[in-house]
Amino acid sequence: MRWFVLGTKALAGFFALLVLATCIYLFVAPPDLLRVATNYSAKMVCSNVFLAGRDPVEVQDIDVQAGGHPILGYISIDIDEPSGVVVARLLGLFATGTAVYREGLGCASAPNGDIARLKSISLANQNIEQFTRTSKWPMGAHNLKMDNILANEELIGPGMRAVVVIKDAELIAETYGPGFDIETPLLGWSMTKTVTALIMGAVLGEDFNVESANLFPQWQDDERRAIRIQDLMSMSSGLQWNEGYGSVSDVTRMLYLEPDMAAFGASLPLAKEGETEPFHYSSGTTVLLSRIWQNLIGDKALSFPHEKLFGPLGMRSATLETDAVGTFAGSSYLYASARDWARLGQLILDGGQWNAQQLIDTDYINWMTGAAQSSTASWGRPEYGNGQIWLHGPDAGVPEGEDPDAGFDLPSDIRWMLGHDGQSIAIIPSEGLVVVRMGLTPSGLGYRPQEMVSQIVKALKE
Repeated sequence: MRWFVLGTKALAGFFALLVLATCIYLFVAPPDLLRVATNYSAKMVCSNVFLAGRDPVEVQDIDVQAGGHPILGYISIDIDEPSGVVVARLLGLFATGTAVYREGLGCASAPNGDIARLKSISLANQNIEQFTRTSKWPMGAHNLKMDNILANEELIGPGMRAVVVIKDAELIAETYGPGFDIETPLLGWSMTKTVTALIMGAVLGEDFNVESANLFPQWQDDERRAIRIQDLMSMSSGLQWNEGYGSVSDVTRMLYLEPDMAAFGASLPLAKEGETEPFHYSSGTTVLLSRIWQNLIGDKALSFPHEKLFGPLGMRSATLETDAVGTFAGSSYLYASARDWARLGQLILDGGQWNAQQLIDTDYINWMTGAAQSSTASWGRPEYGNGQIWLHGPDAGVPEGEDPDAGFDLPSDIRWMLGHDGQSIAIIPSEGLVVVRMGLTPSGLGYRPQEMVSQIVKALKE
């Protein structure tokens, strides 16, 4: 019995030491997966609270945990509203993640904990409101058929937060999910990539040259010096990249562990021959485009999107967020109301013109929305444009290698802005139509907005 008691105590002591060692390890050097989870949680709560005015508990319970990873359910959030700092920790103790709000630039992750540096990057003293012109959507005639379509839960999809329909530059229908309205800024995720392409067009101007190469100093002495702006725009740079979101990948590392996103993207090598297709989707290449145009603009880069794009369009709700060193996260982080997202679609539809002002050269828009031959899919046609825009709709639930638009009656000139968790804008020049659909709709639910868009097109023709 004595030996049993001693053995039990020794075993308990061993487990106590093991727990203590684990806690010390998690506190001092937490695994990257945990840091991704906490920085992601802090960033999502920060942006939705300070930009959209949403309830932090709701954001954490619904938005943060939408991805379904079990770790996200064990993260606690602390918000210091006066300082604009949000801190997330696993079990309230480990793997501290931090996000910081800055006026005019939204929230940014602080993976290195340098809050002071983040706070110094701001538009607080630049009066961006001076660039914004009053521009309300003209209201079109009430259309009962549109009401019926937007009341159909199967067509608008689960987790819908906003649908806006623009016909011939007039707002003819809209609907919103509970807790969301015409003023709520909504995250576009990868629809932001198309916005980065628009900003690039505003920077390059009428004589745009997308053949420019030798784009970064660290590429000068190897084969990457041959990568052109055009290659980055069409997702055909050949750079190694993992866009997976399930664990620690290139994209999650860039967004939540790297203070300088562009430096991380530029550090990656070319993929080895045969490892990737000519068209290789990459959020990293879009952040590189942000760094390129910001380098071209210089000191006024932080206000440039408002001065040349958001302001003239009347996008009062728009906030394009940066990383910890001031590079715009142009792959992922634009918040804007659904009506303001529609303005971007209308700008593309009208060839870069808004209220009789040419914001972006028409030739650039035509090039940008043209098919990138490098993206020809297995079903026989290109699936991506020359400039950060899709030629097909969402592919949720579609077997690999099959056309996502097969079986839908959609015009051939349709172009799509697409983003994570069910964000989409369908742009159809032949119909004078822009359809915005925003939501929290993970791809695992299999929802695609193509049927809704096709029904809207059909109803407007009857």
